[in-house]
Amino acid sequence: MKARHRLSDWMLQTVFVGPALVFFSIIVIVPFLMSIYYSFTEWNGVTSTIKWIGLDNFKKIIVDDQDFHSSFWFTAKFTVTNVLLANLVGFALALLLTQALKSRNVLRTVFFMPNVIGGLLLGFIWQFIFVKGFATIGELTNIGFFQLPWLGDAPTAFWGLVIVSVWQTAGYLMVIYIAALANVPRDIVEAAYIDGANRWQTLRTITFPLIMPAVTVCLFLTISWAFKMYDLNVSLTKGGPFNSTQSVALNIYDEAFRNNRYGLGTAKAFLFFIVVALITMIQVWTTKKKEVEV
Repeated sequence: MKARHRLSDWMLQTVFVGPALVFFSIIVIVPFLMSIYYSFTEWNGVTSTIKWIGLDNFKKIIVDDQDFHSSFWFTAKFTVTNVLLANLVGFALALLLTQALKSRNVLRTVFFMPNVIGGLLLGFIWQFIFVKGFATIGELTNIGFFQLPWLGDAPTAFWGLVIVSVWQTAGYLMVIYIAALANVPRDIVEAAYIDGANRWQTLRTITFPLIMPAVTVCLFLTISWAFKMYDLNVSLTKGGPFNSTQSVALNIYDEAFRNNRYGLGTAKAFLFFIVVALITMIQVWTTKKKEVEV
């Protein structure tokens, strides 16, 4: 009887999980394993001739590839800046929109809307704003902020990408933080106020520790999003000027599909995957330790 029950459970799981597992393997696992193999080869991605070269691609990337080093340094700076600002803005919006405001539902929708727009479309919209809109406002008002060469100079192009990325992602993070803040027990907060704690002390010592699970999720999401940034990079700056704003994802794409060095491109992607995986694991492990239970 138990054997029949186990067989029934196994068949039920196979019916429901099996198709998803098969498609996930075909679409994700198999290409991932193949890319690891190609990273040890010299191949242009087109011909049938694939030459095994071992660790040569990785040696070339680590020692000689200055473009990859520059793009990695840019991506690291962008990630740190974007993660801090996006989470600060998202958390601030969540704090604001958990107050008793009549228009808070409308404001939540407004702030979430940029996340619905695709990255490429969003980038082209902001490219028009930076190039045409800001220039026109600068001519009319003579305000220096609008007269900056936003996408034509390396420092301003960097901040242009950060502004657009924060504007796009802060609303999504806001929703997560709002859900976390709504689950903070009101009696604990009220008890803190009765004991004489001010708003900042309550936020720092009670609210923030209780929403650490949401912080863990938001940090994980923003780190992975920022490291993998590609669509905004292509539509806003295309890596320019002079590759000063080229992300690692764009560098990998150019190496594999424009320079037709698929083996070298997959080696870069594999190294990048390892770095991002290590960083996100350390982040999750660190923030998980700070989570508390009521």
